[in-house]
Amino acid sequence: MPNFQQEFLATAATDAKELLELHWEEIAINKEKIKLNPHWEAYVDLEDAGQLRIFTARENDKLIGYFVVIVGINLHYKDHVFAVNDILYLHKSWRRGLTGVKLIKFAEKCLKLDGVSVMSINTKTHRPFDSLMSYLKYNMVERVYQKYIGD
Repeated sequence: MPNFQQEFLATAATDAKELLELHWEEIAINKEKIKLNPHWEAYVDLEDAGQLRIFTARENDKLIGYFVVIVGINLHYKDHVFAVNDILYLHKSWRRGLTGVKLIKFAEKCLKLDGVSVMSINTKTHRPFDSLMSYLKYNMVERVYQKYIGD
């Protein structure tokens, strides 16, 4: 049974490299133009500012999933602290069952204790997990359109 915990970037980033590659391969679009290249320094800055939260799922210390959010006051609703997901991934072999549900619920519990009142999770339309979001009682609130306009 997986363990769920909140971790710091130094530990999680080292262990996440393999999963990040799998995640990118699975969901990225425009792969020939946009390569995976995390801006680790920006993540460090966010963590130093108290805005980065990393939640992980591990089986026998091996990282099998992560859920990373950025926490802060919303520009439109200054009375509330929002947690907006940056990245969420669970290894394919762990997607059957409740591991994903438990990871998100663990994060919700920790974030609520941290003063967060609203959590947003975005999903890729070509790799949706709408049934999971519905099961966890999340509401669809926005659509995002994207177009590559570089060279």
